[in-house]
This record gives sequence, structure tokens and C-alpha cells, in this order.
Amino acid sequence: MKVLLIEPPKDIWFIMGEYLPPPFGIIQLGTYLERDVPAVEVKVIDCNASKVDWDELEKQIRSYNPDVVGCSSLSTCNTYLVARTLQLARKVQPDALTVTGGQHFTFTDKESLEAYPEIDAIVRGEGEITFTELVKARMNNTPLSEVDGITYRSGGEIHRNQDRPLIQDLNTLPYPGYHLVKDLVHKYHFAAMGGRGNNYALVEGGRGCPHQCIFCTQWRHWCGKWRVKTPERIADEMEYIYNEYGSRFIWLTDDNFGPGDRARRLSEALLKRDIGDDLMWFVQMRCDDVVSVKEHLPLMRKSGLQWVMMGVESPQPETLELYKKGIEPNTALEAVRLLKENDIFTHAMFIIGERKDTHESIAELKKFVNLMDPDFVIYTVLTPFPGIEFYDEAKEKGWIEDHNLSHYDMAHAVMGTETMSRKELQQEYHDCYYSFYGSWGKKIRGILSRNVLKRRLNIHMAGQNILVELKRLAEII
Repeated sequence: MKVLLIEPPKDIWFIMGEYLPPPFGIIQLGTYLERDVPAVEVKVIDCNASKVDWDELEKQIRSYNPDVVGCSSLSTCNTYLVARTLQLARKVQPDALTVTGGQHFTFTDKESLEAYPEIDAIVRGEGEITFTELVKARMNNTPLSEVDGITYRSGGEIHRNQDRPLIQDLNTLPYPGYHLVKDLVHKYHFAAMGGRGNNYALVEGGRGCPHQCIFCTQWRHWCGKWRVKTPERIADEMEYIYNEYGSRFIWLTDDNFGPGDRARRLSEALLKRDIGDDLMWFVQMRCDDVVSVKEHLPLMRKSGLQWVMMGVESPQPETLELYKKGIEPNTALEAVRLLKENDIFTHAMFIIGERKDTHESIAELKKFVNLMDPDFVIYTVLTPFPGIEFYDEAKEKGWIEDHNLSHYDMAHAVMGTETMSRKELQQEYHDCYYSFYGSWGKKIRGILSRNVLKRRLNIHMAGQNILVELKRLAEII
């Protein structure tokens, strides 16, 4: 039994600059499948790292002759790439079982199977056990009706099996399968931060989030549960990847790093491992969690933490309340101050496009961001992703104007606000970036900064055309 897992050719999100991440989802599926079903042969094709175009992908599928083809789907904007990949697999290997999963397809399972006849089955929610059971069913020629957690087509009809319970203990999962892409590991990079020659890897320390922000799919996807690996297990994985694959720049991918003692325990565990001083790791944290662990920040920095991403979203308390964010603007200011005090690169994320947003409210946002002065700012446009609470309301009330899913990348305005058209909102999006990054004085200060990540970012961005691309988006609507 041959299983082929594909990361399709795609454009990397230009807002983040030049970066090439490993296909974490499919290498995690692949290594779990190998462990549970040793008789299965697993192959991964990462089209982006291998520079495989569509013609070459067709040749490689034909050459491998797989029994099952799975395609990675990280985000809604890549839906059409999944369809094209599995359509190609269907053409080359008509008898292969074609499978995808991920958050978008989990929330649109029946609609997606109706829209894309090239997809045979969708793995809903957590993938490891369900995908493995699906492959076993294919191997043993048993009915797909016996596999929990899938939606599939059979006999011209679409069937939705019962949900599969979540894995109770994430520590039982194998290490991510970087061996499946071992010849490509040196190509994975985050040039804007880690530099082009610094191997970039992902480690998963937890899944889910207990918070219920209306713009986020995570809490629904993970059934409102937050599960974590032990700090010792996380440190073990990071040590292994550091030594086995030479990865020095590691993203701890948790959607919710969490408050409390976890930060201290992880930092202490890392300092006990066989890891050099050149390790740089980064994580996403809530602003209030940063403040809650302020006494541990020096230890975290000593263990290699160099970058923290925070979702600040808005300076307006009423907007934060609408988003169900559960933080105050002053907390965000305090979090940035604390991180800077500890020489930790501060990355703040903001959202524009809430229905009540006006030119005036966005002007206030720009002032707040410049007052906060984080090292790195990412603005996003509020996007009604299937699966989020806001999507249900936007769909019901007819607010969505652009239904092209390739534009659901948080950089395209797919709807306006009560007082701004889509075009006006897209222009405001450009202007937000220009307000923060357009100053030559700020660029020069960044290039001369003592913080290594801030230096790298500003040098890298000086050679990019992000503002030009954002201007183009505003002009084509």
C-alpha cells in the first residue's frame, strides 16, 4: 500500500516576506501512519521546497503509482490548489483514494464534496487517527462507513460519519516526521527573521484554545478544548530537531501558549538540553498572558525565546468586546513594554474591517500602533472564514461581496463596512502599513537596532515591495 502526501505548489503569503515553512500537517500525518501501520509506504512531495510545478507533479504522481493521495490544506485561500492537485491525481491514478482535511474542509465538508468531484473523502478535525483508519479501510477493503470522522462519497451520495473523539494525550504522538523531507530541511527558512541560511522548523506544543474570539476558527475546530504536551516533551522535540536536522529557528506553533507556570517549566527544560546558544524559538501569546508571566521573561529569553507574536486586534474596548477578545488596550501596551525590556522581538497583529469601522476609527488605530511601537506589525482584514462565528452572521445578512476563496487570505477586503466600500477598506489597509513602515527614519533605526531580529527584518523589508503590492490590491477592486 502506497500513500502519497502532497504539499501543492502555492504562493506564500507575501505579507510575511520571504519564507518557506515545512509542510507540518502532512509530515505529522505521515509519521503517525508509519508508526501505526508499518506495512504502508509513505512518500511526501513538497512542491514548494522541491520547486515542482504542475507538469512535474503529474509525472511524479504517475511514477509513484499511489493507492491513496492526500493533499495538504492549510487555509481557505488554498482550497482551489487542493482541488487542482486531487484533480490531477484522479487523472493520473483513477483508482486512487483522494483525501484532504484541515479546518476549511472540516467546516464545509458536504459543500466541498458537492463542489469538487475529484475529492473522495474529507478528514474532519484532528487527522492522525482518522487518516490512519481511512488508509486501513482502503488496505483491508472494509466499508468507509466504519471510519469515524470522515465525510465521503459513495454510490453517488455524500455520507457524513459520526465525529471522532479528540486524542486525550498529545504526548503519545510521534515526533513530527521531518525524516520524510530530510533532503529538503535545509531549504526551509524564514528569511525576514532567521536569515536564508538558518533552518526553520515547527514544533507543536499544544492544540486548541479556550477563548472564543469571533474571527478565529481554532476554538470551534478543536471543540473548545485546549490540550498541551508537557514542557519536557516539547523540549525533547526541540532538542531532537536541533541536533538531528540542524534547525536553529523553531516556531512553537501553539495557538494559545497559555498563562501560568508553563513558561518557566519549558524554559528550564530547554536550558537542561543539549542545545547551543544559537537556538532561537518563537511563539504566539495573548497580551494578558505575557503580563502574567513577566517574572519568567528573563528566563524565557535565556532559553532562546527571541520573538513573541500577540493578537492585539484593536485599541477600542467596544471592538475588543465585540470580538470576545477578553483583553484591554492598556494590557497590550504593557505587554510590549515588558517584551522590549527583555530584548524579545515584539510582533503585534491588528484587524481592520469590523462592521462599525470608519475612516476615523482606523485613524485612531494607526495612532495607537505608532504609540505602541512594536518591532513588527501585521495588519489583517476581517475575513469571514467558514467555521467562525462571524461567518454565520455575515452570510445570513448578505455582507460578503467577494466569494472567490483565493482572496480569503486576510489581505483582500471581501466585504465592506457600514460606512466604507470594499475599495475604501482596501485602501485603508495599504495606508495602515504605510503609516507604520513608510517612515525612512523608522527604517534606519530598525536597520541599526541592537535586536538581531529587528535588524534582519528591516534590512529584508528594505528590499521587498510589500507596500507596492498592497497598493496594487487597492487599485484592482
